[in-house]
Amino acid sequence: MRQTRVVVVGSANMDLVGTAPALPRPGETLLGTDFVMVPGGKGANQAVAAARAGASCAFLGAIGSDAFGVTLRARITAAGVGTDQLRTTYGTSGVALVMVDVAGENAILVSPGANASMVDLTEPELTAVREADVLLAQLEIPVATVTRAAVVARAAGTRVVLNAAPAVPVPPELLAATDLLVVNETEAQALTGRGRDEPSALLDLAPRAVLTLGAEGAWYGDRDGTAVHVPAVKVDVVDSTAAGDAFTAALAVAWGEGRDVVDAVRWAAAAGAACARRLGASVALPSRAEIDALYVPA
Repeated sequence: MRQTRVVVVGSANMDLVGTAPALPRPGETLLGTDFVMVPGGKGANQAVAAARAGASCAFLGAIGSDAFGVTLRARITAAGVGTDQLRTTYGTSGVALVMVDVAGENAILVSPGANASMVDLTEPELTAVREADVLLAQLEIPVATVTRAAVVARAAGTRVVLNAAPAVPVPPELLAATDLLVVNETEAQALTGRGRDEPSALLDLAPRAVLTLGAEGAWYGDRDGTAVHVPAVKVDVVDSTAAGDAFTAALAVAWGEGRDVVDAVRWAAAAGAACARRLGASVALPSRAEIDALYVPA
């Protein structure tokens, strides 16, 4: 099997993760239990996840000139991701403040930092997009930049997988260039106003769509009439912070390798489950062997 080439355009953050028995309510202060500082950001997470899942992956993003930026570049590179075109912008890197409870639920506040500087793409970056098998994008950098990457990818025959997260307005030009849309319930509700009750509404936006449902698995549908529910892989959940990123990256890798999309969703479900067994974001992203160990074929 030929190694698939994935280019990820998106955010890189330093995640400051604290655990506690419960998530604090507004105005409440709780005594936590543990704290870790790990590289994150949906773009960097998905790039690392794609590399660990077996892809040849390059990351297009921006980090700050601070100490967090130095650590981010080193850790992303060490994961086997191509960072030749990872920008360094004067100022602060993106930071995510993450709170996790004993059930693995989380609440996250993101300060974009250098990610907000991704307001255009250079010609070398666009060349990388054109030469990829799959472009994987999210919405934690300026949406106009994601749209530009997707339009260029579509024109070059590169498949476009859009993880429309976080829930922000998505321009029609970006949806028109999207081959596979991946959203959770909150994001589906924002895009269609219907959520899990009518997931097929996502197919008004893109020809293929996946709605992730957490512990209930995922729904996949396409305009050819396919509509299936893929059950979640049962594991003891420690932290669900990066499980969605592991899922989306594995889905892009498997589809890029030529798997049937439904089978790719099943493999992605195994990746999300494997990730949820560990605390943290990038440090929890699973290897291909770990995904294969949990994968349940139809």
